[in-house]
Amino acid sequence: MNYSLILFLSVLLLQGCGSEKSATIAEHTPEIIFDTDMGPDYDDVGAIAVLHALADSGECEILATVASDAHPSIAPTIEVFNRYFGRDSLPVGVATPGAPDFTAANGWNDTLINDFAPDLRMKSYPSAVSVYRRILAGRPDNSLTIVTVGFLSNISALLDSQPDEYSELNGVDLVKAKVKQLVAMAGGFPEGGEFNVNQHAAASINTFDKWPKPILFSGFEIGSKIFTGGKVGARTGNDPVTKGYAYNLKTYTKDGESNRQSWDQTAVLVAIRNPSDYFYVNGPGKFEVREDGYNTWNPAVDAGHYFISHKYPYDHIAEAIEMLMLHQPR
Repeated sequence: MNYSLILFLSVLLLQGCGSEKSATIAEHTPEIIFDTDMGPDYDDVGAIAVLHALADSGECEILATVASDAHPSIAPTIEVFNRYFGRDSLPVGVATPGAPDFTAANGWNDTLINDFAPDLRMKSYPSAVSVYRRILAGRPDNSLTIVTVGFLSNISALLDSQPDEYSELNGVDLVKAKVKQLVAMAGGFPEGGEFNVNQHAAASINTFDKWPKPILFSGFEIGSKIFTGGKVGARTGNDPVTKGYAYNLKTYTKDGESNRQSWDQTAVLVAIRNPSDYFYVNGPGKFEVREDGYNTWNPAVDAGHYFISHKYPYDHIAEAIEMLMLHQPR
């Protein structure tokens, strides 16, 4: 089996009891940096809920959460969720200069900030690249998984970054030393024009050409078939996950929705649990991006790139994701 694929399939859900098993679980717990646009759509709400649910169950450790959308409401919205799940101290970074700058027309980000943490409007956040470099420099080699469910702006800027107070390595060498894999909700397979890739095409091209470690893609066609959020939005209670779905299901589209596609949740799921438990893993190959942001899959070149495809009925995956989204902090 190809070494890069082994890296993906080794990210397993480990279960057990007793001190010996607990030590094994702790030793292999994935360490995650979560990079999200958190705004143009609202599946990001489900994705960050899944991430915190898996951290609460001991299946991963969250090291940082950064915004890839430059709109001023994005970083505070991320921190609203971090606070709700009891992780107030998690680093939050703002998008690199030049990243796309917009959010949803229904203003759901501002609604959540106003309701749950209006004080965050005045908060100053460090840049995502500085958060990346500081966290990466302090971790063991080959230990981190980066999950990106938005634009590739920060990842591209990280790769282009130069030595600083955190590390004498440039961005490519720092990633090569510290990161195990990148998991990206990006693109369409075997070809497509997908939002996260084409809205900052130059950053996408730079990222996928320079990234020195394995990449696992969850493409548009995966989450577009998996509908979740109805049960979350129907809950009683006043918390940002419930309100995020309840508000958006009513107002994001003109006629309202009963559920929403689950693009971003799938990337979080396969970054932390064994992807083969839920999907087929295809590759290796190369994810190629044109100047206009349209992507194609080249199976003839081994760039360490892989993508998932559906294995189970869509409802089977939806149930697993919605169960995690329903998790509430203790």
